[in-house]
Amino acid sequence: MKIVSLVLKFLPEDADEVKSAVEAVPGASVAHDNGDGRMIVLLEDGADYAVSDSILQVHQIPQVMSTTLSYEYSDEAHALEEN
Repeated sequence: MKIVSLVLKFLPEDADEVKSAVEAVPGASVAHDNGDGRMIVLLEDGADYAVSDSILQVHQIPQVMSTTLSYEYSDEAHALEEN
């Protein structure tokens, strides 16, 4: 399992469009939108897609000016230790 959080920056008037576009990305959800052009997005991997693909899709949303990776978790290291 991989979980990532991103901070997006965009013009505040584009918030609805950005939110809709984020929610169309596999494994993505809006965790927080404070209304000033910043949004926290959570991404989780799934059976048919990778987190890296979802990050690229979010980054390519036309209204998004910047995307910053703020947190990343992977339990793959723990799985390797158990074997």
